[in-house]
Amino acid sequence: MRLVSKLRPRPRNVLACLALGATSTVMAVSPAGADGRVPPSADAAKILAGLPSPGWHRYVQGTSHQEISPVRVVSTTGDVTNPRGVLGAGTTTLRREAPKPKPAWPSGTTATASSYHEPNGGNDGTPTSYEPGHAVDGDTKTFWNDATADTYPAWLQITSPTPVKLPGITVLSNADGVPMDFTVATWNGSDWVTQATVTGNTDVQRAVTFPQEVETGRVRITVTKDQPSSKGDYTRINEVYPGVVADPPQASVTLDFGKVVVGYPKIGFGGASDDHPGVRLAFSETRQYLTDRSDFTRSDFSGGPGTDQYAPPGKPTTWTDTKGCQSGTKVCADGLHGFRYLKISLDALVGDAPAAQPYGTVKIKNVALESTALDGGPGAYKGWFESSDRSLNQYWYNASYTNELVTDTFRPTDVEPRNADSPSLDGKLVLHDGAKRDRDPYVGDVAVSGRTDYLTHAVPQAARNVLADLADHQRADGWIPSASINGYTLPLFDYPLWWVTSSSDYVLYTGDTGYARTYYPNLVKTLDAWYPSVTDSRGLLSKGLNGTSGYGDYAFLPRTGEVTYYNALYVQALKDAAGLARALGHAADADRWEQRAGTVANAINTYLWDARTGAYLDSGTGAVRHGQDGNGLAILAGVASSDRAAAALDHLAKTTAQPYGNAFMDNDTLVSDGSERVYAFTSYPEIQARFLTGQADSAIEEIKRLYGWMTNHDPGITDWEGIGSGGSLYEGAYTSMAHGWSTGVVPALSNDLLGAAPTGPGFATWTVRPHPGSVTWARGQLPTPHGAFRVTWVQGRGAAFTLRVDAPSGTSGDVAVPTGGKRVTVRVDGKVAWDGDAPSTHQATDAGGYVTLHGVAGGSHTVQVIAR
Repeated sequence: MRLVSKLRPRPRNVLACLALGATSTVMAVSPAGADGRVPPSADAAKILAGLPSPGWHRYVQGTSHQEISPVRVVSTTGDVTNPRGVLGAGTTTLRREAPKPKPAWPSGTTATASSYHEPNGGNDGTPTSYEPGHAVDGDTKTFWNDATADTYPAWLQITSPTPVKLPGITVLSNADGVPMDFTVATWNGSDWVTQATVTGNTDVQRAVTFPQEVETGRVRITVTKDQPSSKGDYTRINEVYPGVVADPPQASVTLDFGKVVVGYPKIGFGGASDDHPGVRLAFSETRQYLTDRSDFTRSDFSGGPGTDQYAPPGKPTTWTDTKGCQSGTKVCADGLHGFRYLKISLDALVGDAPAAQPYGTVKIKNVALESTALDGGPGAYKGWFESSDRSLNQYWYNASYTNELVTDTFRPTDVEPRNADSPSLDGKLVLHDGAKRDRDPYVGDVAVSGRTDYLTHAVPQAARNVLADLADHQRADGWIPSASINGYTLPLFDYPLWWVTSSSDYVLYTGDTGYARTYYPNLVKTLDAWYPSVTDSRGLLSKGLNGTSGYGDYAFLPRTGEVTYYNALYVQALKDAAGLARALGHAADADRWEQRAGTVANAINTYLWDARTGAYLDSGTGAVRHGQDGNGLAILAGVASSDRAAAALDHLAKTTAQPYGNAFMDNDTLVSDGSERVYAFTSYPEIQARFLTGQADSAIEEIKRLYGWMTNHDPGITDWEGIGSGGSLYEGAYTSMAHGWSTGVVPALSNDLLGAAPTGPGFATWTVRPHPGSVTWARGQLPTPHGAFRVTWVQGRGAAFTLRVDAPSGTSGDVAVPTGGKRVTVRVDGKVAWDGDAPSTHQATDAGGYVTLHGVAGGSHTVQVIAR
């Protein structure tokens, strides 16, 4: 028996919303005449032929070229000749003279501090101490490190045995502990006098000039803010020099690649002087965090300097930035990077001497990037989308480009360094979470980026490799790892459920029923062993049971007890699992899971609905708040009635709307910025819920705020991991600006607005149910194992609604066309299929503002809605 014959039409899948049943949709129908009637002779072919010529190629952001060049020089510092040479216009020369000897404090000078860190093994296991005296010992390799992270003020006091005449001082700090805001005071014999106030400093070496020369024996530096660091926001000062040190300015050139790119930087050097000058490369996705230190690199996890180092030889050479060291353990680089901006400086780490020095002459002939992104040229697209709304078109292709950046081979040298490498993944194509930072396949991210791939480039092995590998590392109690990080042990409460829904999606889009059979036992173990172990007496998942108090979730939120998000996702996972079970002939499992889904849904409605607010509680424990994630998923999973769905969406619109999207909480009782933090990951289900409950224009408006903000703010084009207060990067420099889990606009527009989605493995069965809103026309192609699946629809232009479906031969599905709740005639291929009176063809039904035609066979079909 064919597998598809046993896979029943299922409830809409979380995020993809593969809706089969009638959905209450309210939309305007556009008649041709003033009286609302359309001539029965309306020509569908002419209406469709009147659309603009296909122009989706113009929105494509990716490229089929493996080597990418920068597009402009942003800025230079110091002695730089012909900056545009790096763009291929000749040769760029960087020069920097050797610095003069630094002034020293009198012998016997001491230093004290507000605190200092206890000794430890340092970044490399070498015993290291952090006493304040290191700031005046003349050794730039040692430094004072205060003892309390992100606690201010922190102060350092220098005491000289004899008075010193000071026109100012110079502070040399550690690259990962730069004092940003600080004051400098001197002792006048009876009191401290503030000589300078510094704010917003990012310079590792900062000269601070006093209003006039001061003779004193004591100097105090008081720090109130430090540069954020992956190793903690500590004050780290290597040296304080008694005087204004004016080293020759650093020679640097900063390049812009025009958008976020990912891969291995490659520099063609024209030679260098014989005094071993070094270059340091700093990378950033945004101008805001472009400094002498990268916005974040993988080596930051292990105490790296935040830059990549190289010492070019005297003769011309081409260097490709790969992970490793050039000279023993010195002059090291990180390799692959995700970035938009690249700063190349003639500089060297103190510890890299003598192999690399921060002075000399370096010639650069060209700079490029060996891209590791998935081929993204127009010819690589197996699926596409286009509509009358150019903004929506651009957001679709921006998201596709974002996903191309994270689709890459899993390599030990390029992935998350915190014990994430895995022999079972090495060399396989995967979906990483982000381009620049973790670069580890997280299953929650795959839940979105997998769909984006299925609808754009259709390289499903990238998702399959991740899903299969995580299942292969399933814990004995049934819990499935979230990622390979920390040796597959990162404890997340919700991610095993995303594995279930992602596995269901994978089978639906690809038809790979062999995967379903192989990993069905893992699915059973997850749903019938681990999740029952964290279910309470009321039938709800409760975080804290079975030792899960310390478990996190997609945002590592400190939620406890009965959480709506976990339970609504559980309902969806149970329904998805039931669909797979029936397809594989496990009817008893399917019945049991469907019954459990109903039980959990009833418990959610009984215990987690807040009638006073009209929304589902975030949690039954603690302060009253309402989450975007729980409410959106409750609607998609069918937990919410139509009335409750409308109320919940209305509440989110009133309490969470920001100029840059909808926040993931309606107040700040869980985290301090809950009502201002926006995740595209959790916005996607809410956007889908709006489409599917008759609020298409509301869904489009939210898309435009969210994706419009990301498109129009640096770095542009790519989709951010999260957005914080005022539209900022929600975790500062750490934030990934090209993150696969934020690409939900692709399935939202293809599956929900255009309306096409699979309902059986590999599109053996499908549904087409447009949600147009204010969009006047849309068309698109979805790749399937049977061939291309195309949909085009138009509102107005001689008929209330005209739709064309080109489905692969051998498939079948349901086509639902909007009626606006009015009396209409529906024609299929020119013949009346529904008029509300005569017997219908295609088993047509009229409900929820749609006429649905059932059992439409593969091939080309035109459906028209004529207002009567």
